[in-house]
Amino acid sequence: MYNTVISTTQNNICSITLNRPDVFNSFNEEMSAEFIDAIKKANKDEAARVVVISGSGKAFCSGQDLKDIKNHEERSLSESVIRRYNPIILSIREMAKPVICRLNGVAAGAGASLALACDIIVAAETATLIEVFANVGLVPDSGSSFFLPRLVGYNKAFELITLASKVTAKEAQELGIIYKVVAPEELDNAVNELAGRYATGPTKTYGMIKKMLNKAYTADLGEMLQYEAYSQEIAGKSDDYKEGVAAFVEKRKPQFKGK
Repeated sequence: MYNTVISTTQNNICSITLNRPDVFNSFNEEMSAEFIDAIKKANKDEAARVVVISGSGKAFCSGQDLKDIKNHEERSLSESVIRRYNPIILSIREMAKPVICRLNGVAAGAGASLALACDIIVAAETATLIEVFANVGLVPDSGSSFFLPRLVGYNKAFELITLASKVTAKEAQELGIIYKVVAPEELDNAVNELAGRYATGPTKTYGMIKKMLNKAYTADLGEMLQYEAYSQEIAGKSDDYKEGVAAFVEKRKPQFKGK
């Protein structure tokens, strides 16, 4: 279906792979459009209860294809960000199911933003993150200015963005950015294990948790207490809650259906 993206769904796991390995999976017009379409389809697909985003070849994603920009020098960068990148980031954050980043290699610029937008990151120990925008005279986009200071604090975010410091997977794990770091040959097993856990979990609950955590960025304590109560009422009426209680009483593993 796509020329620059591979999207498959199996065992309730949707895998979306950026597939321009010859240019380190950098975004051109075609790939951003195809990726947006793949994300939207994954969001609507009830068979997909977790999404895994990865890159083919050695890199995860090196950001914007600067040669593609060179071929369209008169275009508005603001228009490009709003039309191409913002929908990707919002679709990931607003998706009512977990999104895993399989960080197989370098994530630079908008590629780093894409990784940060995911709910959880599993990385090969050889992977790196770099906010490369300032090296070409640009400011961070695609959500990096939002995610990074919330993850590491203002001063560290300023350092990483202005100095375009390369962060190893292990360093990113120590900063609280990455969940798990493994040897490259163990990456698939680690990602599949985590994806399998989410794919058999209470999907509706995960979606509500994402919404709660995103809301917590701007709400005060009183608002969140009220929202927790509101969300708990909904969760308490789900089929998965009933199954969870039944499984607890019967001392067995719950068989969640994601409903």
